[in-house]
Amino acid sequence: MDIRLKNVCFVLPTYNEAANIETTISNIHRIGNTLNKYKIFILVVDDNSPDGTQKVVKRLIKKYKNLEMITGHKQGLGNAYKRGFEFALTYLKADIVFQMDSDGQHDARLIPRFLNYIEQGFDLIIGSRFVQGGSTPDFSLWRKFLSKLGNLLVRYVGGVSSIKDCTSGYRCIKADFLKRENIRSLSTTGYSFQSELLCELNAQGAKTVEIPIIFNQRVSGESKLSLKDQIEFLLNIPRLGFRNYQDFIRYSLVGCSGVFINMGIYFLLTRYVGLSQYLSPIISIECAVLSNFFLNNFWTFQGRNLKESLIMKMIKFHSIAGLSGLTNYVIFLSLLVGFSTNDLIANLIGIAVGAVLNYLINSNWTWRKFDQS
Repeated sequence: MDIRLKNVCFVLPTYNEAANIETTISNIHRIGNTLNKYKIFILVVDDNSPDGTQKVVKRLIKKYKNLEMITGHKQGLGNAYKRGFEFALTYLKADIVFQMDSDGQHDARLIPRFLNYIEQGFDLIIGSRFVQGGSTPDFSLWRKFLSKLGNLLVRYVGGVSSIKDCTSGYRCIKADFLKRENIRSLSTTGYSFQSELLCELNAQGAKTVEIPIIFNQRVSGESKLSLKDQIEFLLNIPRLGFRNYQDFIRYSLVGCSGVFINMGIYFLLTRYVGLSQYLSPIISIECAVLSNFFLNNFWTFQGRNLKESLIMKMIKFHSIAGLSGLTNYVIFLSLLVGFSTNDLIANLIGIAVGAVLNYLINSNWTWRKFDQS
């Protein structure tokens, strides 16, 4: 009885990769020939490169079986991947999709290892630079700092804290997770698509594992990461946390109740108990924090993160409250001193930013919805 081979499609976005694309395709094809359980397709998604990338690929199409190319205007890495996913699923009937750079920085020899984890039941395999055994030997100190900071923000705001490398471009994904409408509706167009896609796959419950990779220096050419991409990445960070507006509304209502509890206890302590105005705020603030914690745990985020103890969640909640309070104060001082903003307006802006930060981190860390395997 014939057993249908699984279709594996490598989606390779390109822009000015004429010097690298042939080596990348050759390496994938060479490894693909050793994979008896799979039928390998390579899809180049070129954004009308002016350097002759398409000419190189057209020549290679005559040489390599199952090599395809689609073209279009340059609209960013995210749009290129969405077009590539759509073609791979619709026309190539892909069961498994690889994301991979076209510049030689991703080692094709790791492909069998990715597929081995697929066979073990994982849905998303990430080639990680930041797990044990992974590295970025050619990154400058500044680029390492930016990469670590970006990943830290995505992990704790986007609710994927157990994943170390959230921006890796070397991934293997079960196609079933890419067929869903939410993937098509992802709004980012540049490099931040990688982090948004990861958070979406995590929200869908994709069973994830990371394997170490050495992120080598590109063979030729320059990085395509522009200032526009970096700005889009930073602006997209808060959006990663707002996956459930109902939770945010509940969280806001709890926060409002905390204000009343804070003010009420302060009033009672100073007017009826006779406690000093210096000691009373400490007690009233802590009472409000505890009230907010229990209401959020048993109402706002009920059913989330059941594996972690109540005490540990309470410690996290307190630490984040301190961080958001510090953020509030820094913004208040910056606006008041640096921009001569009215003190009430400055404080209101600081409170708003601190509250959003508080929600984003608590929602996606203290009460994270999914625990990665």
